[in-house]
Amino acid sequence: MEVIVAKSAGFCFGVKRAVDTVYEQAKTGEKIYTYGPIIHNEEVVRDLEEKGVKVIESKEELRQLGEGKAIIRSHGVSKDIYDLMEEENIAYVDATCPFVRRIHKIVEKESAEGKEIIIIGNAGHPEVEGIMGWSHVPAYVVESAQEAEKCAESLAKKFPNPSEGKVCIVSQTTFNYKKFQELVEIFQKKGYDMSVVNTICNATEERQTEAREIAAKVDVMIVIGGKHSSNTRKLYEICSKECADTYFIQTLDDLHLELPKAVRLVGITAGASTPSNIIEEVQNYVRINF
Repeated sequence: MEVIVAKSAGFCFGVKRAVDTVYEQAKTGEKIYTYGPIIHNEEVVRDLEEKGVKVIESKEELRQLGEGKAIIRSHGVSKDIYDLMEEENIAYVDATCPFVRRIHKIVEKESAEGKEIIIIGNAGHPEVEGIMGWSHVPAYVVESAQEAEKCAESLAKKFPNPSEGKVCIVSQTTFNYKKFQELVEIFQKKGYDMSVVNTICNATEERQTEAREIAAKVDVMIVIGGKHSSNTRKLYEICSKECADTYFIQTLDDLHLELPKAVRLVGITAGASTPSNIIEEVQNYVRINF
């Protein structure tokens, strides 16, 4: 049996940078906190907890720190979190992914110029919540064609003459590129004065493209990543469309495969928050046992 492992599988630049930052800070002896889990991977978060790093989830907890240092995770946070830390003199390290930080700057600038902000992404995802917090006007979040049409209806009420509606569209960095294009087209047909900034990071596009290509030619596809990882779920969706036997696992413990002898080719990819050691464990297990 042949096993193909995606070259793009595992930590992306932004995630690796954030995780390395926390491990480095954990060695200082200070009390270290992350504002939300540093990444959406339970194994990594658990390991950091064993090294004394605590996760805080709210502004209230942030205000009560007193001592120690807070780390802003790769997903980024809204502007009011920065303001709070400055007001309370809380020491912090900013591990926001540079590609996410770029979106913050775009949204802040475009909304200040009077444009409506549309974020194509998953409502409730910490990255999207952070982006929303940099807009000077309430931002719209759109994930599906139905939501896009509903958003367009709201804008139509606000701007009876579409050409008077100034709109800026950005995307969550890990959104499905093909789906992003489809949703943008819905708004383009409405006739708004619109600027579209494709803020899906290159690593995401490469990972999704490679996953699609591998899934299309294998008998079985394995997607590894945290169950709360948005980018991993999208990889699973993409692979499932190409390969009927696609499995979504967090670690080797979740892998329960009984492969028929007819299976000759197995593909493996992993989300941006998946450590290389987990990918290697799964790869070695498949090679040895099948």
